[in-house]
Amino acid sequence: MSSAELESQQKCTDNLQEQAANAENSASKRDSAPEAGDQGFAAAEQYKNKGNDLLKTKEFTKAIEMYSKAIELYPTSAIYYANRALAHLRQENFGLALQDGVSAVKTDPSYLKGYYRRAAAHMSLGKFKLALSDFEYVAKCRPNDKDAKLKFTECNKIVKMRAFERAIAVDKPEKTLSEMYRDMENITIEDDYKGPQLEDGKVTLQFMKDLMEHYKAQKRLHRKFAYKILCDIDVYMRSQPSLVDIKVPGEEKFTICGDIHGQFYDLMNIFEINGLPSEKNPYLFNGDFVDRGSFSVECIFTLFGFKLLYPNHFFLSRGNHESINMNQMYGFTGEVTAKYTSAMADIFTQVFNWLPLCHCINQKILVMHGGLFSSDDVTLDNIRRIDRNCQPPEEGLMCELLWSDPQQWMGRGPSKRGVGIQFGPDVTETFCKLNKLDYIIRSHEVKDMGYEMAHNGQCITVFSAPNYCDTMGNMGAFITITGNNLTPNIRSFEAVPHPDVKPMAYANSLMNWLA
Repeated sequence: MSSAELESQQKCTDNLQEQAANAENSASKRDSAPEAGDQGFAAAEQYKNKGNDLLKTKEFTKAIEMYSKAIELYPTSAIYYANRALAHLRQENFGLALQDGVSAVKTDPSYLKGYYRRAAAHMSLGKFKLALSDFEYVAKCRPNDKDAKLKFTECNKIVKMRAFERAIAVDKPEKTLSEMYRDMENITIEDDYKGPQLEDGKVTLQFMKDLMEHYKAQKRLHRKFAYKILCDIDVYMRSQPSLVDIKVPGEEKFTICGDIHGQFYDLMNIFEINGLPSEKNPYLFNGDFVDRGSFSVECIFTLFGFKLLYPNHFFLSRGNHESINMNQMYGFTGEVTAKYTSAMADIFTQVFNWLPLCHCINQKILVMHGGLFSSDDVTLDNIRRIDRNCQPPEEGLMCELLWSDPQQWMGRGPSKRGVGIQFGPDVTETFCKLNKLDYIIRSHEVKDMGYEMAHNGQCITVFSAPNYCDTMGNMGAFITITGNNLTPNIRSFEAVPHPDVKPMAYANSLMNWLA
């Protein structure tokens, strides 16, 4: 072991010993808990209990309000912070969950759920080493707790796997998928395969109709055709710019959809309501096609198929979930591996790197998955120059396009997610004025009606996964415009039934616990 590794190990040991000492001190403090007559504490407990009831009914925003009131009245209870952290985790506000997890640990170092909440937030943000430290501490505090040991072991596996992947990675010229899989033509189609087949290696409308019916029947596309679609989409996406300009002519309709998140049957419902994609019925899907929902494979091959069929009338933007960290944690990697192979999961990682980051419609509407930037001087040309062939960075223009969220108040603020920023109405107005835009459309956030008009109509959120994760009870929505009338028309829709496969069915086992 190197001296640096020894030093790192010693620091970890010292930290654990310090945490244990703090826990002993905190345990003695808890013996002097508030008396029953403490009115502030009694009222805080009532708010906490209301928050717990709301958490059970999945009313997370209201639950957060109750826990916040409890904290205002009695800010020295680690339980209140930990419970609020859980509600934030359910809303995917990982940055706020992390803050509450930290507060819970500081308030009472002996309250072990605080460490779990902090670890959950770190895991959700891809900070696995920091999560491992918390899991290790809990496991040492509870040496006979099998659950604590299991969580530590699972997180440790992830940390070691990522270290191994970095160790074997080498810099070499990237090959296209077609170059990597030249033997694809030799893949045998078994006699008992009765599913859709490409015609002369090409996607046709009949193939797409057959594919969707095949998927509705919970059957799989043959791996030969799946690989072919991936190879062709890889070649096409490499030729696309980071910002794609779209021209919608005259009175023609154009549809913008938000997050799908592996909810294939809701995707089919969009086509049922609004019509199949065609040259006369173009679509833009604004990222987060996969993860969480357990029909992500069906969603992505349907979307990629339509992109190949109508390359100039069907558009796809990258979301924050089109990335290896998210896919490994939230189910897509596991689903592809289960339905095909781990090698195909690696192929998707490469393809996702080439997805465009945003689209500009008729030079007046900019559509991106997340939001705007930490600087007021960003132009469309700056976006066009982004080198997107990479995993999303933790800061900068690409990060903010994929992760940022709007806020109601002016100016900018730290992200509730812990990545990107939050931007106010003045930021949106300045950006639109600088770039001569009417408004922006973004996705990335669950909304009760599937959409939200904000920033004086200049920032519209659209989210197209109704009853997200089978728990949120929200509606989905999509936006339509016409070339000569860019006023958004919004259609909300409810979730439809799907086969009995639960969301996150293919997710990492530790992430399933966190969810």
